[in-house]
Amino acid sequence: IDIFLFGIALAVAVVPEALPAVVTISLAIGVQRMVKRHALIRKLPAVETLGCTSVICTDKTGTLTKDEMTIRKIWVVGKLYDVSGAGYAPVGSFSENGTTIEPHDGLMELLRAGVLSSDARLIQEDNSFDIAGDPTEGALVVAAAKAELYRGDLEKKAPRIGEIPFTSETKRMVTLHDVDGGTIAYAKGAPEMLLPLCTRIWGAEAEEVLTDAKRTEILAAAEAMAGQALRVLAIARKGDTDLAGASAELKFIGLVGMIDPPRPEVRGAIRECHDAGIRVIMITGDHPVTAQAIARELGILKKERVVTGLELEKMDDQKLDRELKDIAVFARVSPGDKLRLVTALQKQGEVVAMTGDGVNDAPALKKADIGIAMGITGTDVTKEASAMTLTDDNFASIVAAVEEGRGIFGNIKKYLMYLLSSNIGEIIIMTVATLFGWPLPLTAVQLLYLNLATDGFPALALAVDPPEHDLMKQKPRNPNTGIFTRTTITLMLISSVWLAILIIAAYRWSLYTGKSLDESMTIAFVLLVVAEFVKAYNFRSDHVSVFSGTFKNHWLNGAILWELLLLIALVYVPFFQHAFGTFALPLHDWALIVGA
Repeated sequence: IDIFLFGIALAVAVVPEALPAVVTISLAIGVQRMVKRHALIRKLPAVETLGCTSVICTDKTGTLTKDEMTIRKIWVVGKLYDVSGAGYAPVGSFSENGTTIEPHDGLMELLRAGVLSSDARLIQEDNSFDIAGDPTEGALVVAAAKAELYRGDLEKKAPRIGEIPFTSETKRMVTLHDVDGGTIAYAKGAPEMLLPLCTRIWGAEAEEVLTDAKRTEILAAAEAMAGQALRVLAIARKGDTDLAGASAELKFIGLVGMIDPPRPEVRGAIRECHDAGIRVIMITGDHPVTAQAIARELGILKKERVVTGLELEKMDDQKLDRELKDIAVFARVSPGDKLRLVTALQKQGEVVAMTGDGVNDAPALKKADIGIAMGITGTDVTKEASAMTLTDDNFASIVAAVEEGRGIFGNIKKYLMYLLSSNIGEIIIMTVATLFGWPLPLTAVQLLYLNLATDGFPALALAVDPPEHDLMKQKPRNPNTGIFTRTTITLMLISSVWLAILIIAAYRWSLYTGKSLDESMTIAFVLLVVAEFVKAYNFRSDHVSVFSGTFKNHWLNGAILWELLLLIALVYVPFFQHAFGTFALPLHDWALIVGA
């Protein structure tokens, strides 16, 4: 019966029975930490995948930037005007070459068209202002309010009777209004998409024919604004028309350039990505020059290229595969382009995280290894298709989630290395004693205690170990590598053999010096427990010294302290002595244990 019980105890010692609990606890605590850092995980396995992320494809507006648009420049009747003021407060003025001006007819018509072709509304609460709707449209509404043009008044005079919504393909929005018994259509959109639909232009005195020279001048003005990191919109109109005819033979009114300042924390987050070996690709519908200016400011674009959606369409898959490594910014792209980029990156072996907020982004998010939806601006469809949702729509939250993902995988790895090396060491001890015909150094009950209590609590504490200080300095882990690399196995085996040699040497020395079998077995048992406590601290990292932040894990400190108290009780309390077969060790035996 003793051999049977010992066999069961040895079998239990081999199995890391706390593994399911540790994995679940690690993932659950990781998810909890991520929520505090504005990342909501919808699919638990995504936590581990985040740690392998090698490429982050991110939108610009609202993710890299604040999504708080303010119009800074207006080009109309061949002149460039500055607009003062910040945020959504309708306070500011219009100036030309530093001189404040009163808005003239052309400027007033552009502002009127901008408001009527938008859905956003200006909201005042006490002394603060905000907008309801799209921030780009909100900037138009605020700029018009600075000229005392208010949506309510304009809609009374020109109620909307129809519209053609904005799409990522047409990149424009058209609205139709009833005015004085007739109709008028207003349009806003990307300059390169709206300008070809125009045949006339609003002039200083009267409308003029839109010549090729004028088109060149308009595109040059748009390019200059984009070069200052401004998002550029063109605005046009057409009188006495219906929706069917509102997309041809328009009258060009002017351009607006609006700033969407980068989030202050994003530059540091992108630098952290580069340090961690994670590539960042900006994907935006903005003008390529605007995208380039923002990307350079944030550190995304260095020696890489900017590619537009039209250029991407002309590339076949082979050319894209060759050139993808040299591209950091994709501008004027469609949601379909996102899906193609995810596929191309995955083909190169990358683990891709992709952000999105629109319904059309859902296929790309579904295809990506980590689909990331925007919690504020994202649609329900994108949230359903994603694995993670950002509650603050902030790029820095993605980087924080990647760090947590890496930390979780690292903690599971620490647990397994610690527990398996301890179990293997125990098996080696018992096997060597059996082969040499020695009395066994551990009883079956002691083996069970070691496995269930001593190995258990410290191992669980390792599951909540704080992340290593250089965690985001390491390169992304290959998802196909797994936990048991050659280095990990070597470290575990060396630790197991060291543990076995230490315990067997102490046990045999005790017997050799004339100590009783009970005392020698207790020395072996106590030394094994203490050695495993030391190993718990040592396995907090597989490459950083044990003396670096040794007691940083307060849960581990508490677990070790509790186990030490239990160990003293097992050795000196008579009831436990009888149950566990221990011996009350004199002080010099403790000196031997500590010295070993």
